[in-house]
Amino acid sequence: MTNMIATTDICTYHEVEYTFISSLSEAGLVKLKVVNKTTYITESELQKLERMIRLHNELEINVAGIEAITHLLERVEQMQEEMRRLRNKITGG
Repeated sequence: MTNMIATTDICTYHEVEYTFISSLSEAGLVKLKVVNKTTYITESELQKLERMIRLHNELEINVAGIEAITHLLERVEQMQEEMRRLRNKITGG
């Protein structure tokens, strides 16, 4: 599987339960793929997952909290992008 990592490897490496990753997937926070009864995550989703694992492990934030934080961070990114577009429009850039 190129560009995909088994969730069992992630669980072992980060010392998290699969149920945590599954809960993140059910909440729509990460996308998992099942191939031959093995669950994988793509490399493009891995960075998001690792950030969520850190929030969970280091700050003891549950899935609902991670969902709220993720939503707020996405909104901040959207606002920053809108500000960048408006700034470029004003300055003619």
